[in-house]
Amino acid sequence: MIFEPSYLKLYNSGELRHRKVYAEKLLSSCTICPQDCLIDRTKDELGKCLSGYLPIVSAYTAHFGEEPVLSGTHGAGNIFFGNCNLKCIYCQNSDISQNWKSEIKNQVSFERLADIMIELQEKKCHNIGLVSPTHFSSQIIKSIEIAIEKGLILPIIYNTNGYDSVEMLKLYDGIIDIYLPDFKYGSNEYSKKYSKVDNYFEKTKSALKEMYRQLGDEVIYEGNILLRGLIIRHLVLPNDLSETEEVLKFIAAELSNKIHLSIMSQYYPTFHANNDILIDRTIRESEYNRVLMLLDKYGFENVFTQEIESFETYRPDFQRNREKPFSF
Repeated sequence: MIFEPSYLKLYNSGELRHRKVYAEKLLSSCTICPQDCLIDRTKDELGKCLSGYLPIVSAYTAHFGEEPVLSGTHGAGNIFFGNCNLKCIYCQNSDISQNWKSEIKNQVSFERLADIMIELQEKKCHNIGLVSPTHFSSQIIKSIEIAIEKGLILPIIYNTNGYDSVEMLKLYDGIIDIYLPDFKYGSNEYSKKYSKVDNYFEKTKSALKEMYRQLGDEVIYEGNILLRGLIIRHLVLPNDLSETEEVLKFIAAELSNKIHLSIMSQYYPTFHANNDILIDRTIRESEYNRVLMLLDKYGFENVFTQEIESFETYRPDFQRNREKPFSF
């Protein structure tokens, strides 16, 4: 079977162009994420994500630190967008996500973003990974259309914190081949304290239901590389601040226990985590093992795991090297 990215059909039918126009309207009174700031970003007004009209590309690279089925042998073609619609006090990418006054210098045109996609394709990357795309989700559609005209044929990954608008995700139906969302918290209490939004749990559940509606729990591979599917990530936090059982209970009961999960042990305290004693340490092996037991309890069949020492490896340094922020 020769795999064809789903967005090519939308482009050839003219549907992609219609969605681009509608997404632009959402941006003019911004509701492209659940913050619903209602400001006109086409005129460079700044909402809670502190982002204007043009996308910010803080870095792009062939990345070898994703799940093996995404990184493969040539790397995932990751594009790291600057700024964020969350304000996580422990953000591992805080150099680019929480530093808007500096990152504004990395604004790019829609044509340049399309060229970056093509450049990563020419480097033989297996896919295009949109990392933290939510607050630029409208603009990205415009650049994808341009990239298709330049010859883009790779699967596109939507690598998100999970705090996404269902209306916007519906516009991505048939554009995105791989959804890679986080599911950070099993309650709103901790999302408000640690990520500064008070409705994360409800909004993320709705977003995940939409992603599941689009892709289900089946996956398509070519060799050992994922071409289409849904992988839900969950970062285990110390002291069960992620309320993992509530996360897994929802996925098993309202989505499917056949969904592919990625259970991450790589948390380490950074950015402002030292201001809160409950989150100012790495996780214990006993905490991670408890999560693995919960996976058995809820019958999950397809799970990626990490070594407990992974926190020593997955440490980006965007200040040192934008072209290769990771050591692997």
